[in-house]
Amino acid sequence: MSRLSFLLVFLLISLPPSLQASLSPPRGFSINCGSKNVENIEGIEWITDDSFVKVGNATDLNIPGIVPVLSSLRYFPDKSARKYCYVIPAAKGAKYLIRTTYYYGGFDGGNEPPVFDQIVGGTKWSTVDTSENYAKGLASYYEIIMASPGKALSVCLARNEHTMSSPFISALEVQHLEGSMYNSTDFAMYALSTVARHRFGHGGQITSYPDDPFNRYWEPFVDANPVVDSQTNVTSFEFWNLPPAMAFLKALTTSRGKNLTIQWPAVALPNASYYLALYFQDNRSPSPFSWRVFDVLVNGKTFYSGLNVSTGGVVVVGDNWPLSGLTELKLTPAVGSPVGPVINAGELSLVVPLGGRTLTRDVIAMEALARSFDNPPSDWSGDPCLPRQNAWTGLTCSGGKIMRVVSLNLTNYGISGSIPSSIAKLTAISSMEQTLWSYTRHELTQTSSFSALGKQPAKWNNFSITRIPSETSRVISFFVKISAEQQSPRSTSRQSKTEKGNHYSVSSVLGFSSSNSTKPFPAAKYLNLATQQGVSWKLWSLISGRTKSVTRMQQSALSCEGFTEIMNQRL
Repeated sequence: MSRLSFLLVFLLISLPPSLQASLSPPRGFSINCGSKNVENIEGIEWITDDSFVKVGNATDLNIPGIVPVLSSLRYFPDKSARKYCYVIPAAKGAKYLIRTTYYYGGFDGGNEPPVFDQIVGGTKWSTVDTSENYAKGLASYYEIIMASPGKALSVCLARNEHTMSSPFISALEVQHLEGSMYNSTDFAMYALSTVARHRFGHGGQITSYPDDPFNRYWEPFVDANPVVDSQTNVTSFEFWNLPPAMAFLKALTTSRGKNLTIQWPAVALPNASYYLALYFQDNRSPSPFSWRVFDVLVNGKTFYSGLNVSTGGVVVVGDNWPLSGLTELKLTPAVGSPVGPVINAGELSLVVPLGGRTLTRDVIAMEALARSFDNPPSDWSGDPCLPRQNAWTGLTCSGGKIMRVVSLNLTNYGISGSIPSSIAKLTAISSMEQTLWSYTRHELTQTSSFSALGKQPAKWNNFSITRIPSETSRVISFFVKISAEQQSPRSTSRQSKTEKGNHYSVSSVLGFSSSNSTKPFPAAKYLNLATQQGVSWKLWSLISGRTKSVTRMQQSALSCEGFTEIMNQRL
């Protein structure tokens, strides 16, 4: 569970225009959700979210004095959707800091912010509950550091059992991090959800960009311990995680020979594994005596023994440290140390095991299918299969860390559009139940799945597609049934009357391929296909205008729209 941090609603750090012009902005995307305009705010360009999300409604908050980034939001009223996703371009394997910001502002006329989940990729990241901060007039933000598994990162919101109104989001930031940062973590297996990031001995405002080029938020932290100022500048790029020099300007300390004890963070932690990074620097002017040696203990357990801190500074990292409840840092000076211990800053993150992902080939195929639809389901974005309870509407997926799409059913969803060739990549599908697609006046082009169509595309008024598993090891890839009038000039069909007197215009079986062959079955080849209930279909195919008879096509087990009758056809 991610630990909530907070940001003052009316906080605005001003930079001189000349300084803004000389700074390099963070590498990534700063998205002002729901905004209609691009704005440059203190050297960072905040862009609109239209290019990253396809669902939800935008609205403005009419609150005097509110900062621009919090003055708009996007909310998601569709209760049928399993998730609502932003999709951000990324470099495969690169590390990113993702930050979501929320300020409710009573946008829906209510008094209490909704509670909902947020998801990155296929992993539930945390539950968003901003009620406590909102009651104090504060906005809430959440951060996570992760590596992109592909060329895009998805950040999604989802309803849970506590969601009473529409989930919403005020801002989304995706910042590219240097490859050396947080490199003791195996980002192929884990992500780091920020619990706390503080500059010790500092009061006042949050430190971020431009002091931190990655726009990390370093919150102030003071307690009853003495504060000292640093007399020496540090070189940030010599430290792991590249902390800003601003984090070393002050420190907490104590007298010679005494322990320095800090309760940090101020909140109790759930029992879990955490990433802990602590930053130290001797605050005195450089000299032969500018050193401090002490032990670092976390909840009474040795975190680092005999740490020698000089004016150049040092960082100590623990990448899988078990914590629960309140956390106590204790710095114990070595015997004879001329001065007491000192500490400048700290970062604490929850280690989040990644929840797996959908096989890339299936993701590409499903994304192409979504693009080809005129009106795909609103939750067809992000990872198709994960988290399981938030899989795309109509999909059933396999188990394991790498998921496969094994079934697809879009009956009664009113989907329209075209079929991309990449659907042939869904090789794990064992059933497409009932009527998978029903289209009107859209073009079916030649693909590997429909290879018997020939070289020239055909057009149909209406068609539906169903996958039928075979009794044998030869699995039929797709069986295309055409109802209504065929418009291809290269094929002919004749109407005939069914046993019940209804008229149909039915073309040939257009294309078959098996799991052990990339070629279609020969024309006029007798096929024995079986539905899952074991009912045989005896079919003859018609290719290039050659006519063959079709014997009884029994539909009762498959219940496919447009074939509810037992038909005898002569083509």
